[in-house]
Amino acid sequence: MTQEAILGAGWFDEDTATFGDRLAGARDAAGLSQAELARRLGTKTKTIKGWENDQNEPRANKLQMVAGLLNVSIMWLLTGQGEGLDGPEMVESLPTGVEDMLAEMRKLRAEQAQIAEKMGRLEKRLRGALAETS
Repeated sequence: MTQEAILGAGWFDEDTATFGDRLAGARDAAGLSQAELARRLGTKTKTIKGWENDQNEPRANKLQMVAGLLNVSIMWLLTGQGEGLDGPEMVESLPTGVEDMLAEMRKLRAEQAQIAEKMGRLEKRLRGALAETS
């Protein structure tokens, strides 16, 4: 895998980054702290942290406000496609082994997302089973 493939145009795409990654990147590019973005949106800093950590997602009205404040499209925030940020420009080569580590991190992130989905389904089944016994 080349450095360009890792850090080029696909930096914020759907396969590489999550909604939270894109939100954090756009917030940083806008020069806002989590607290400042929260204040401007009328939410708590904890809410912004949850969005950036992919623990929850904003409602449609807040998503529209976020996109406007950060000067990116809603579609870019959700999928990485559309008007948004490019990846960082690299002027030097990566140290030996970094490309492999980045690839492994992407793989682990994908596996983590799958596990989280499975846990959510299991929790739903468990709640259903517990409701039946009540």
